[in-house]
Parts: sequence; structure tokens; C-alpha cells
Amino acid sequence: MARSILASTLFPLTLLLTCVTSARAASNSTQCPSDPYLDPRNDPCNDLGYIANNTLTAVAFSLVLLIAFIQTYQIIYKGGKWMLPMVLGEYIYVIGFGFRFALHYNPDSLGIYIAEYLMIVLSPCFFVATNYVLLGRLAREIDCVHRVLLPVRRLTLIFVLSDVTTFIIQAVGASITTSTVYSSALAGLHIFLAGLVLQLASVSLFCVVYARFLYKVRAEEQAIWMRDSKQYWNNDWRTLAAAAAISCIGILIRSCYRVAEVAQGFHGSLTSSEEAFYLGDTLPLFVAILIYVPFWPGRFITARLAPSVNEPQNGQELSYSRGTLG
Repeated sequence: MARSILASTLFPLTLLLTCVTSARAASNSTQCPSDPYLDPRNDPCNDLGYIANNTLTAVAFSLVLLIAFIQTYQIIYKGGKWMLPMVLGEYIYVIGFGFRFALHYNPDSLGIYIAEYLMIVLSPCFFVATNYVLLGRLAREIDCVHRVLLPVRRLTLIFVLSDVTTFIIQAVGASITTSTVYSSALAGLHIFLAGLVLQLASVSLFCVVYARFLYKVRAEEQAIWMRDSKQYWNNDWRTLAAAAAISCIGILIRSCYRVAEVAQGFHGSLTSSEEAFYLGDTLPLFVAILIYVPFWPGRFITARLAPSVNEPQNGQELSYSRGTLG
């Protein structure tokens, strides 16, 4: 569900944004300095506010690409095709870092900056959507859908749609910020900030729902909570639950950083700091996706799901029990 919604939204929107931002890039008439490396902080054509460090870019590019390759292998050979949105987001994130290489050699290129910015700031929406889906999968795996705040299908749909909505708002806002007309660029910044704030609110609410689910299982489903206690910890479903919590925290930290960064405006201290970018954005997201390499959800969630009588569907109470279909 998340994969189809995100895919159907991403490609037409990307095409539209490419056309809009390309037109704006072509109309950019700002006078750029002859030497863009001399004073990047005060260069009106350098939207980063600094020269991208190729060493840091190479490290980030290589590590994220490695994770994407490993998780592609895990999807193929260990299951968990519903993790595909996260892997897709990782490849988009890698492309964003690839454009940072180009920005190092062309720091005043508006077109390259637009491509880099959109890839970097929008790819985490795919990570968020995957965690939304994971809650439902985990609840069904341990047969505790009745401990989730809302019916699992409805809850997943609500959060995924919120993710798509904030994705669109951020994409449109980020596109408009590239305008050479200051009032338009400022309006775009406000739209982009609104999208980030809404995403932060959605992620925060999800973390509360997820924490409540784990508390309810621990407090009221002791048999299920201790189900895997005699197994090696790496095979315990609670290990996956902890991994998902770490991933959510990483995404939450990144969301807070982005809201703080954009709230400062075009020339804030966070916006023009490469160190802040890697510490506030890249590192938390790296942890959020890396955690699933050793604790791959497809390895924990293996049962084929069949409906039984406790999870709501068509207005009735239904749940999912493990079993084989046919």
C-alpha cells in the first residue's frame, strides 16, 4: 500500500518539479563572482553557503549506497518486500549526495543545487512511510493488532497519507524557494517549513502510538511479550521492536533539525554549516536505516498472514493470526 501510494505520487510530482525548477534556473540573472571559492558564505549564487567537502560527501555516499545494496539483497533473499520504500528512498538519498560532488565543482549552479536539495530533503519521507507500515506488520506477527490504538489498516493508511501529503507540501515549497524573486522564495520557504512541521507532528504522534502499543503488549500480553525469551536475543521480536524505536528516534531528531534550520531562514547558522548538516540530518538518518541491516524485519516477520476474528474489517472486529493460506 505505502509503495503504490508513494510511487504514484513521486514520479508525476518529480516531473512537474523538474520543469518548474529548470525554468527558474534558466531565468536566474544574479551576478555570480568570478571565483566562487573565494567567499562562499557571501556568494549570492551559492545556495549552500559553503563549498561541499568531497571527503565527507564520499563517506556519506559510500555508506548509504552500501546499506542500500545490502538491504536490496535482504529483500530478495530474506523477504520483507514491504521494506522496498525505504530502499528506494536510500537510492534517492545516494543520488542527492552524488549531486553534492557536482556542487563542489560547480558551487554556483542553481540547477545542481535544486536537484541535490530535493533528493536530500525528500528521501526521508520514504523512511518514515516504511516505519509506519512496520508497526502494522509487527502487530500482526505477534497477534496483537487489538493493542494498537486504531485498526491497523486504517492507522497505516492515515499515517502513509499524512507522509505523502507532507512530501508534496515540502516538494512544492522547496521548489518555490529557488525563485529569484525574494517574496516568492520566502513564500516557498514558509510552505516548506509548514510541510516539515506537519511531518514532525506526524512522526511525533506515531512515536506516541508505537510506544503505547509496546507498553500495552508488555503490560497486558505477558505471554506474547516473553514469547521469544528462550531464543537468542537476535531472534527475539522485541529486538526488532527496539530497532524500529531507534529508527523512529533518528528520524525524529532529523525532523527537529530540519524545522530548526528552515525556521532560521535562508542565511541561518544551521543552513550555512556543513557540520550541522551531517550531524543533524545525515547521521540520524544513517542510524535510522543502518539499524535494519543487522535486524532485518523480513527475518523476524515471516508468517503469512491470515485474517481471524479480532481485527476490524468491514465494520467488524478482526485480527490476524499466523497460518498458511491455501
